[in-house]
Amino acid sequence: MPVTVVVGAQWGDEGKAKVIDLLAKEHPVVARYQGGHNAGHTVVVGEEKYALQLTPSGVFYDTVTPVIANGVVVDLPTLFNEIDTLTSRGVSCEKLKVSTRAHLIFPWHQRHDALAEEGRGENKIGTTLKGIGPAYADKARRVGIQAGAVADIDSFAVAVRERCEAENVLITQAGGEPVNVDDAVAQFTALGIRLQPYLCDTVNFLHDEIAAGSPILLEGAQATFLDLDHGTYPYVTSSNPTAGGACAGTGLGPRNIDRVVGISKSYTTRVGAGPFPTELTDDLGDRLVDIGREFGTVTGRRRRAGWLDCVMLRHAVRLNSLTELAVTKLDVLDTFETIRVCTGYRIDGHEVANYPDLPEVLERAEPVYAELDGWQSNSTSARTPDDLPPQAQALIRLIEEQVGIPVRIIGVGAERDDYVLWDSPA
Repeated sequence: MPVTVVVGAQWGDEGKAKVIDLLAKEHPVVARYQGGHNAGHTVVVGEEKYALQLTPSGVFYDTVTPVIANGVVVDLPTLFNEIDTLTSRGVSCEKLKVSTRAHLIFPWHQRHDALAEEGRGENKIGTTLKGIGPAYADKARRVGIQAGAVADIDSFAVAVRERCEAENVLITQAGGEPVNVDDAVAQFTALGIRLQPYLCDTVNFLHDEIAAGSPILLEGAQATFLDLDHGTYPYVTSSNPTAGGACAGTGLGPRNIDRVVGISKSYTTRVGAGPFPTELTDDLGDRLVDIGREFGTVTGRRRRAGWLDCVMLRHAVRLNSLTELAVTKLDVLDTFETIRVCTGYRIDGHEVANYPDLPEVLERAEPVYAELDGWQSNSTSARTPDDLPPQAQALIRLIEEQVGIPVRIIGVGAERDDYVLWDSPA
């Protein structure tokens, strides 16, 4: 049975949760494969708005088993705050499974994160300071603590104490405030006990589900161009949001995956520093931010905004083996007289069609635009392709021509049912 991966095709914040929520209807298992609580997924259900950081978006369906897989780094205070909040609002988290191989985040990771960002001076990366990077660094250094360690709570408490004492030496040397060891041990011992019922060998669970014929949906956080290996380094996240990361982050093999859905806004945004060829720093950019409500789910930070970049999307197709696109927030463009789409770059006077491999080269890229007439009408009531204005249909066709794969889903509003299943009208 099919395994579907959903991946952001830009710099994140593409509206993945809306698409995942739609696809979850067809998938009884939804697994998160990387990232931490620095990524916010927003789902609107009727009058209710939910902002998720760790819990997979499929949690809103009784038929779905949500899984936090081995590639995720888990902040237990955030996880249980999220579980408590969802439960208080009538959303059950009883079926949630947390991989025994997922690594845990501790207070010393957040201290290291803040010290490192402060030390960068004017060259700050824009990290959320939630300890994600240091937790992944500890995983690579082979000194991290996995979730499965809480199964033996006494030895877990000893490990927390030893790690906290060792990290306090480094924090103090760097001029930071050490973590209170006794408080950390007490807090995480209690959290570890609470985590025990959720523990699962998720690798074998997922393979058993496939063997039983259950379709599985894998969701990533962040997006392609924040990938540690393929993003605009160093302005990237600390894991691999690309589709390849879905294999390492779940224990499923490449041949298990037969559908990879890329998510793109109808324009482009990014948070924090780094190159951004189509960025608009004028009134048009402000309009995109204001209409699209482009402020971070987790941080509240204002996002940078610009026109859609198909050079990026073509590269995202290559990096992820995308089989299709979902284009979100089409309605944000409803009032624009003219809409521009980047179809190529001009670098040092030469036009190029491919995405540069070096960030310093990308910094010099000037976008080559195609211009389309705007539709200047409300698209939020559209539910079929023919409901969309002809100019909006022309934009979707241009995207398909540029990226070489079909668009299957179009988001036309914030509500759960504000979407069009696209099959190009005759």
